[in-house]
Order: sequence, then structure tokens, then C-alpha cells
Amino acid sequence: MKPNSLEEAVAITNKFTSRPSNEELLKLYGLYKQATEGDNESERPGGFDFKAAAKYNSWLNFKGKSKQEATELYLGLVEELSGKYM
Repeated sequence: MKPNSLEEAVAITNKFTSRPSNEELLKLYGLYKQATEGDNESERPGGFDFKAAAKYNSWLNFKGKSKQEATELYLGLVEELSGKYM
């Protein structure tokens, strides 16, 4: 299923009948944050908050990509995952 917008892509992910892998979820998160907010300028989470650190690092992986480029990558990933999880 090919989404036409970020909002449509998010709606598709909410219809997945099974849960994507943690790696896939982190990639979705990082691309979504880059597409909606741009480069990650927030402070790195500290301590033992491994989930927050993984999300932070995933977003950081897309640093330098334009919001448009990240949106296109996000739409492509959702299209790919919808074939596996819908």
C-alpha cells in the first residue's frame, strides 16, 4: 500500500496486524522525527534509559537529510512494511 502523505503513512502503521521488529520500529521513528522536526538537536539521554537512547540514535542516523527526503524515505519504508505486516 503506497501512502501519499506522512499522515496517511502513520495511519497505515496503525493498521499493522503484527508488530514490526525493533529495528524497523526504530527506523520508522528516526525517519518520522527527521521528517517532522529536522535534525536532532536535543540532548542525548543519559543513564540507563536504553529505549530513549536507541530512539535518539535512530533519529541521529538521519541527520543532514532534508524533511522532504526523510518523508520520502518514511513513505517508502511504510509501503515496504505494509506488505509484511498488513
